[in-house]
Amino acid sequence: MHNSLIKTLSLILILASATTADAFSLRKRVSVTAPKEVITASLPEPLPFNVVLTDSITKINTSKIIIPISDYLRLIDFSELPEEYDIWSDNKINPYQVNLVDMKDTAKIDLSTFYNPVQSYVTSDFGFRRWRHHYGIDLKVHKGDSVYNAFDGVVRITKRARDYGYFVLIRHFNGLETLYAHLNKITVNPGDTLKAGIPVGLGGNTGRSTGYHLHFEVRYLGNPINPNDIIDFNAFTLKNQILVLNAQHFEYKKEIEKIRFWTVRSGDTLGRISQRTGISIARLCALNGIKRTSILRIGQRLRYT
Repeated sequence: MHNSLIKTLSLILILASATTADAFSLRKRVSVTAPKEVITASLPEPLPFNVVLTDSITKINTSKIIIPISDYLRLIDFSELPEEYDIWSDNKINPYQVNLVDMKDTAKIDLSTFYNPVQSYVTSDFGFRRWRHHYGIDLKVHKGDSVYNAFDGVVRITKRARDYGYFVLIRHFNGLETLYAHLNKITVNPGDTLKAGIPVGLGGNTGRSTGYHLHFEVRYLGNPINPNDIIDFNAFTLKNQILVLNAQHFEYKKEIEKIRFWTVRSGDTLGRISQRTGISIARLCALNGIKRTSILRIGQRLRYT
């Protein structure tokens, strides 16, 4: 009996010892964990949001869609304002006298604050129009339609000119300048700092104009840029948020430099000018938008190339 009790107790101790060892082994296995897997997820693009802008002069409220600046734009080394912009003129559209036909450098310009001047169809494009070059793009407006500032900037010129009628020129913080012509009324003043989307005037038909429209120009150092290189006028959106500006944008000026003019003197006729220049009368008429029966004025300039 005594021996049997001893054997039973020994067996219990052996089983208890084994269970303790297994438990210790289990704790060791549990405490050793694999390295945590790094989970990555791309953040969603920021969504556009609406703000309402109130112009302090016209008291006109305009709704503008603000698109947050994408991260990649923050990494772009945008070009600083050219040193020629130290020149400030409140009457000359191009006081810089810089020819960019042979532009050596490339300028990276931020367009992300763009706001459409008007949302309307094109009535006349950039380029040669009859006998002269059209340095902007014409957009249809009705009398009194609001015309909006395209980019953040400062008003440099507000005045009336024979060709442009009432016009506004704004120098923008991104290095561009924009011009808004044939306005019926100007609603800003020189020196005003404007956000994109603020009205600069009301649509009109002033100056050398054959109907209500907005003549819109984009310039860099006084040199016009084709607005179609920047804006999709069918969708009223930017073609790219960055403009990489180089000499190719001013190739059209090489064609303009080839143009020659004849100044009409006493006794000149289309026939005589044709003989002196070697250009047919029909071509002279086409280049200058005149007829064979048109009366020539002394001092009048006729294009012959």
